[in-house]
Amino acid sequence: MKLLAVSDLHVSHKMNRPVVEAIPPSPNDWLIVAGDVAETESDIAHTLGELTRKFARVVWTPGNHELWTTRDDTLQARGVERYERLVELCRSLGVLTPEDPYEELDCEGSRFVLVPLFLGYDYSLRPAGKTVEEALAACYESGIVCSDEFMLHPDPHPDRAAWCHERIRITEERLNELPGDLPVVFANHYPLHPSLVVLPRIPQFSLWCGTVLTADWHRKYNAEAMVYGHLHIRGSYLVDDVRFEEVSLGYHREWRHRPGPYLPRQIMPPPA
Repeated sequence: MKLLAVSDLHVSHKMNRPVVEAIPPSPNDWLIVAGDVAETESDIAHTLGELTRKFARVVWTPGNHELWTTRDDTLQARGVERYERLVELCRSLGVLTPEDPYEELDCEGSRFVLVPLFLGYDYSLRPAGKTVEEALAACYESGIVCSDEFMLHPDPHPDRAAWCHERIRITEERLNELPGDLPVVFANHYPLHPSLVVLPRIPQFSLWCGTVLTADWHRKYNAEAMVYGHLHIRGSYLVDDVRFEEVSLGYHREWRHRPGPYLPRQIMPPPA
């Protein structure tokens, strides 16, 4: 078997649907879907359901778009309740989530632990010397504001940063129990290292791109690879000799200029 990964399918955009539908079956392989499948429960269910019929197992980590509560969605739950409902949906489809036991896998002789994450962000990726309030005010003044501010509700937490810190605490408790003799492949929607958040056109958007609290996780937890999306800037990067793989499809206006194919990327075994 191989472990493959993709993210940011955004199937609510009509130009993306044919690309996602064209992902070829790979019945012996596992597929990570690292968030931003869609905004509505029905689109999320349909897309993940289709992928489960193409792959041996699908693993989902939530992006910010799945956690939006929009007026046209049949699922009107907010915050933690919405996340928990989506976890239930995934389990009904046989899709693994960050709430399930971490799986030990062997991909052609490469043994590792697969760790899907849900962490969120805490506005810590902001310009030096600015408070969160100052950084947000500058974003509003420039007109660069993530739609999360209006549609991703942190209930019952007081704000999204508090939710992120709670998720970090819960996750670190689990990670500290991992067997130390196996490397780890992480999957998360947001970049897991601050150096990867490079947004030349909209640097203000870094506020909504993760947290500095995971900056040492690739060393602390013996990472083999760190899979992520969110930035819509596909690429493979090395940080301290650890692979960081941005695997997003993104929007049509972004991917139409890239050379194809727009297929899942092989994560394990490590590509030659």
